[in-house]
Amino acid sequence: MMDKKPPKPAPRRIFQERLKITALPLYFEGFLLVKRSEYQEYKHYWTELRGTTLFFYSDKKSPTYVDKLDIIDLTCLTDQNSTEKNCAKFTLVLPKEEVQLKTENTESGEEWRGFILTVTELSVPLHVSLLPGQVIRLQEVLEREKRRRIETERIPSSAIEKEQEPTEDYVDVLNPMPVCFYAVSRKEAIEMLEKNPSLGNMILRPGSDSKNYSITIRQGIDMPRIKHYKVMSVGKNYTIELEKPVTLPNLFSVIDYFMKETRGNLRPFIYSTDERLETKGFPV
Repeated sequence: MMDKKPPKPAPRRIFQERLKITALPLYFEGFLLVKRSEYQEYKHYWTELRGTTLFFYSDKKSPTYVDKLDIIDLTCLTDQNSTEKNCAKFTLVLPKEEVQLKTENTESGEEWRGFILTVTELSVPLHVSLLPGQVIRLQEVLEREKRRRIETERIPSSAIEKEQEPTEDYVDVLNPMPVCFYAVSRKEAIEMLEKNPSLGNMILRPGSDSKNYSITIRQGIDMPRIKHYKVMSVGKNYTIELEKPVTLPNLFSVIDYFMKETRGNLRPFIYSTDERLETKGFPV
C-alpha cells in the first residue's frame, strides 16, 4: 500500500518561474531516477508530470528543466525485477525509445505508475496498489486531463505554443483542486445538488470571505437536508469546523474524510467532462 502523503512540492516562487515555461497542469511530482537511450547511467531528477509530459529538473529548486519527455504515445509500461530493496523499476515503451525509470521506494513507484497510466490511457488503472483517497485523486486527474484535451483541440496550435504568464489557473496548477470544487455561491451549490442528485451530493466551494472554503452537502432521499461546513485554511493545513474540529493536510483529505465518516453516503458532485465545460463559473 502507498503512503498517503504526497511529495513535498517545490517552493511557490519556483512554480511561478516554471509556469512561464509551460502552462500544462501539474498532476504529480517527485524524485525519479531516469535512464534514456542516450544516457550511460541513471540520472537523478526532480520530475513533474504536467499533462502528458514529464519535465526533468536537476533539483527541486531549479526554475528550468534540463530534459523533458512526451509520453502521450506510450505503447506500454513494463515492470522490471529489481535486486535492490525498497525500489521500483519500470520501463516506458514509446514508439522511438524505451525509457527506464526507478523510484526511491516501492510506494512512490506505484504512485508514478498510477498517474502515468491514467493520463496516457485516459482511464484509472486497476492493477496498481492504491488507497481509496489516491484512487479519487487519479479520477480527478483523469477528468482534468480529458477537459484539457478537449480545450486543446479548440485552441489554435500557435496560441498553445506562446509563452503564457500565470493567470487565474495559477492556483489550480500550484494546488490541484478536488474534482468536486466549483467556484459557485452557497445558493448555486444548493441548486446544483438539488437539480442533479445522481451526480453526487457533496460540493467544495469558496468560503464567503474568499480565503477559506465551505462544504455543501445534501443528505436523505424522502426529505433531503442541506448542510454547510466551514473549512478553514490554517497555515499549510485545513480545519473542518465541527463540534470537535478536524485538521487535515490538504483539501483532498478533507473530501476523503467526509466520504469515510459517512461510509460512502457522501459522494463528490462530479459533472461529466462536457457538462463541466458548459458550467457557468467553473474555471476551465
